[in-house]
Amino acid sequence: MGKKKQNTEVDVVLIGGGIMSATLGALINELNPDINIEIIERLDVVAAESSDAWNNAGTGHSALCELNYTPEQEDGSVKVDKAIKIAEQFEVSKQFWAYLVEKGVIKDPTHFIRQVPHMSAVFGEKDVRFLKTRFETMEKETLFKGMKYTEDKSLLEEWIPLMMKDRAANEPMAATRMDIGTDVNFGALTKDLINYLSTKGNIKLSLHQEVKDIEREDDGRWEVEVKDLKTGDKREIKAQFVFIGAGGHSLLLLEKSGIPEAKGYGGFPVGGQWLRCTNPDIIAQHRAKVYGKASVGAPPMSVPHLDTRYIDGKQALLFGPYAGFSTKFLKQGSYFDLPASIKLSNIKPMLSAGLDNLPLTKYLITEVMKKPKDKLDALKQFMPTARLEDWAIEKAGQRVQVIKKDPKHGGVLEFGTEVVSSADGSIAALLGASPGASTSVAIMIQLLKRCFPERAKSDEYRKKLREMIPSWGQALNDNPELCAEMRAHTHRVLQLD
Repeated sequence: MGKKKQNTEVDVVLIGGGIMSATLGALINELNPDINIEIIERLDVVAAESSDAWNNAGTGHSALCELNYTPEQEDGSVKVDKAIKIAEQFEVSKQFWAYLVEKGVIKDPTHFIRQVPHMSAVFGEKDVRFLKTRFETMEKETLFKGMKYTEDKSLLEEWIPLMMKDRAANEPMAATRMDIGTDVNFGALTKDLINYLSTKGNIKLSLHQEVKDIEREDDGRWEVEVKDLKTGDKREIKAQFVFIGAGGHSLLLLEKSGIPEAKGYGGFPVGGQWLRCTNPDIIAQHRAKVYGKASVGAPPMSVPHLDTRYIDGKQALLFGPYAGFSTKFLKQGSYFDLPASIKLSNIKPMLSAGLDNLPLTKYLITEVMKKPKDKLDALKQFMPTARLEDWAIEKAGQRVQVIKKDPKHGGVLEFGTEVVSSADGSIAALLGASPGASTSVAIMIQLLKRCFPERAKSDEYRKKLREMIPSWGQALNDNPELCAEMRAHTHRVLQLD
């Protein structure tokens, strides 16, 4: 039986050893190097859940190719507001990463980021019309200047030879291409950041430790109860500020805090699988992230893509993801996660959202029932010559979509990320999924502004923020010269071709 150890005190507790905690820890350390931080991770390594390259449903989300960020309107026009916002946020991430490289925090940027063209590809006359309208709308925006569009099969054979081999000559098809796209290995980046933070005397990394409870003390601080999963020992950490960045488990931990702002939030877990190419000759024939249109009823993280990635220094090729359903909130979670998340305060929103999203439920059940041959049929739309023997099944990570109260519907299912914080800003949690990792820097800066408003107003804070992110506070989409300058700088420092 484990024993209870003496209390410890820190300024900040970061729960979860993923990209969000790593980013927030790096920002806090740069803005105030004297703050004491403890990072708590329940597994024996960091970045093993949603941030891991094999678990991550998308890499380098910058809205250059993701069609679900540019919805088609009833009149046939295409709305690009969300795409602009995400592209702006990704540029912020790149600037911060470049700053960390220049400072020596990150030694080799090619360890986590590479330039890989981002493409959208569609099939059939209706979707070709949509993609052309999307292109014509997006190319007017500064952030998407340089986008190319073609229906020319000979040019497509140059861009994506693997996808064009043995394709019917009369099949309507179109694609867009942005050469400045990137592949980001968020698992590698997380490890780089946390390894650096761990060298600081005032920052502690605690692995194989699970947070069991979070309670507010009379003095306003938070008491975080932690269990050592190896020894069974329990201890308590008192902290001025707690961030819950535990992926799907964030909702369960947020509920333990008892803050009124958490009431009404629920979670809908979505799992998935990849087809991972095992044939080096095929992998070498494709170098792009090619996104298509999602099936009717599919969640955004299930947009099909034939995806070049760099994992452990090697080029890889994935297709998918194929959505699935599990009651787990983490890949290495418990089947009781979903039932444990249901409370009196969120049962109505969850039931309401479930009834409003029956097509999604039906879609997920259908996906779970698919056999390997069915998965291959989906791949063949992208790659007509695909053979099952060249591909292996790879289990993807779990995503938990946010369900929140809605005055009209009772509850709505949100596809995105959301920060939930207490009124006094002493505790905050990040809920949701895509495009989280790619926009992590902008999200965490907004969290700091919300949770430390007085400090965020100081001249010293603003000066340091501008040093780390030179364009902070300015919209690159409205300033072509600044956009070109920032991209040239970040691409040089990050060694992007």
